[in-house]
Amino acid sequence: MIGRLNHVAIAVKDLEASTALYRDTLGARVSQPQPEPEHGVTVVFVELPNTKIELLEPLGADSPIAKFLERNADGGIHHICYEVDDILAARDRLKAQGARVLGSGEPRIGAHGKPVLFLHPKDFLGTLVELEQA
Repeated sequence: MIGRLNHVAIAVKDLEASTALYRDTLGARVSQPQPEPEHGVTVVFVELPNTKIELLEPLGADSPIAKFLERNADGGIHHICYEVDDILAARDRLKAQGARVLGSGEPRIGAHGKPVLFLHPKDFLGTLVELEQA
């Protein structure tokens, strides 16, 4: 059901410094910062040959990333994202098998402009999983 790894998301306190680390120290191509108010984050994508790293900075105090950073002061890996061919079919199959879909259970448009869903980390080995329509 799952396809390729789309990205690994890392929560950061300072998006500008984190972007500079990837761009200047590691020599990676990085995107411009992209505010995503619906998700409470500003994102920068680090382009790699086989996937992406998504740097996430909180956008406001109510951001889920702000809450993550309260518990993990240095930041760190927040979630992994897999592509799926049919997000609604994937959701329905997962729910039928007992997996919990976070939020309303309906896909929202993510930072790539495609529908996404998040799956409860307690159902996936302690890892928050994002599914993105391929």
